Amino acid sequence: MIIIDTDVLIEIFDKKSEKGEDALIKLEKSGEDVAITSLNLHEILYGHHKVGKKIKGILQINTIEFNKKDAELSAILEIEAEKKGRMITRIDTMIAAIVLNRKAKIYTFNKKHFQSFRQIRLFD
Repeated sequence: MIIIDTDVLIEIFDKKSEKGEDALIKLEKSGEDVAITSLNLHEILYGHHKVGKKIKGILQINTIEFNKKDAELSAILEIEAEKKGRMITRIDTMIAAIVLNRKAKIYTFNKKHFQSFRQIRLFD
């Protein structure tokens, strides 16, 4: 399974983005199941509601909820990052926990946000 990060979603939904078109083609060619997290859904909906723009199709994408197991792992990941002096946003640790708990890959253009998590697999 591939979980799509918000930065990739933004590019995909921007019909003028060549980067988004390339990302969509890459996802389709992978043949893997694709999903987003409820956290990514929040981020993209927040941005679009803020600017008054509607997104067609976003609510139809398979969405994985953040659960108790994810909460436990994300807390541990955040503490581990802090101990190493790495400042990682809470939402990125929460997304990383969802990805790790489902043994998925994350598709992001901001790879440095997730490379600190030793077991995370990036979709390239």
